[in-house]
Amino acid sequence: MSERPGTLRELRESGYQPVGVKDEMRRNLLSRLRKGEDIFPGIVGYDKTVIPQVENAVLSRHDMLFLGLRGQGKTRMLRMLVNLLDDTIPVVAGSEINDDPFAPISKFARDLVAIKGDDCPIEWIGRDRRYHEKLATPDVTIADLIGEVDLVKHAEGKHLSNEDVMHFGLIPRSNRGIFCMNELPDLSPKIQVGMFNVLEERDVQIRGFAIRLGLDLCMVFSANPEDYTNRGRIVTPLKDRIGSVVRTHYPLTREIGVQITDDNAWSERDGDMQVYVPHFMKEIVEETSRLARTSPHVNQASGVSVRMSIANLENLISNAERRAVQLGESTAVARISDLAYVAASSRGKMELNMTEDAGEEDKLVVRLVGEAVKNVFDQHLSPKQFRNVVEYFENGNRIALGESAGTADLLDSLGEIRDMRKQITKIASELEPEAAAGSQAAQIELSVAELILDGLHCHNRLNKKRKDGTSQYGL
Repeated sequence: MSERPGTLRELRESGYQPVGVKDEMRRNLLSRLRKGEDIFPGIVGYDKTVIPQVENAVLSRHDMLFLGLRGQGKTRMLRMLVNLLDDTIPVVAGSEINDDPFAPISKFARDLVAIKGDDCPIEWIGRDRRYHEKLATPDVTIADLIGEVDLVKHAEGKHLSNEDVMHFGLIPRSNRGIFCMNELPDLSPKIQVGMFNVLEERDVQIRGFAIRLGLDLCMVFSANPEDYTNRGRIVTPLKDRIGSVVRTHYPLTREIGVQITDDNAWSERDGDMQVYVPHFMKEIVEETSRLARTSPHVNQASGVSVRMSIANLENLISNAERRAVQLGESTAVARISDLAYVAASSRGKMELNMTEDAGEEDKLVVRLVGEAVKNVFDQHLSPKQFRNVVEYFENGNRIALGESAGTADLLDSLGEIRDMRKQITKIASELEPEAAAGSQAAQIELSVAELILDGLHCHNRLNKKRKDGTSQYGL
């Protein structure tokens, strides 16, 4: 930083040429596209749908509205737009609104340049000071966004007719950068109307001051779809002034959803305990969320967040970890029985229809998990494979699988079923080839066994009763 120009003269002599923020973003995007760089690292499943829309909007120098249901990564992507800005830019030292040294717009910066001339001090600011974000709430005022007369400055002796008495809001403070307004429909209509000039003319006026501040700004917004009107809507003239409306979506396939959950869930735990989650268990967790997104009992206008899958996977891991610690086992593998505790992490992640009772949420989660187990079971296995298992229970036998018995004891009880140990060993090596050959082989086999028994239960081949953390299978 010390090598960069420190005065207006040095900046001019360096040959620096200012560029508008949208041109800057466009230039940097083109450079990254030529190099084949990832524009939104960590964002999965949007490569052919959302990301091209965003890239086109940036290349078109548009303001953007990200429109989508909750948990679709809107805010995360908006914050990543800051990576399209230059590392640093020069501003007039002490400026509150990032004044361009060659074309200052605030009275403070204009006066400083007029007094100091070529000796006007310059400072360099990074990307973090060029991005501001505001969550729209009903109590947001024009003063918060645009500015207001600062009575404290007036009390200190500044005259009300002097521009120095102004306090700048978040939008002017985002000059030469990006301003993000999250959940735009929550903003009251009169405040939305107050943003017309910012979007159309790129200027703001504060109170009765005749001065107009010509801002260099990229404005981005996020919102739920317009038909989700529990709180408000975007006024039509404001939406008309937004260059591109980008539609986001939930993962299009189960595998993409599993990858997103894997990337975001806290699965690498601290401590000595190692918890392994078989891939089919991750599929069940994701399938539960996917089924919720099509359930007639869930308000689909609200959506079912990806955070439901993330929280459920974390609780699944936690229960396996807790179970292993209580049994004195050094490793743990997630099983179907651990899904009994995902109701806590599913609550609040989906909004029931008005006709549903509040107490129905947990029952719905149980039904969704059961349907998810059935779908994943059908993808990998068939009930016809396990006629021997059904025959064992037809003879009046029962098996209890729970948290109170260790892995070896439970596998011994399954060994009473003709050929079942051979079956689960073979299936485990097919579904989890690496883990099934390692030190967790026995626990993987037990997890597969629970998948088989629960799958048969979902196909009405077996009955299942759950009490006090134990699942009892029989007829």
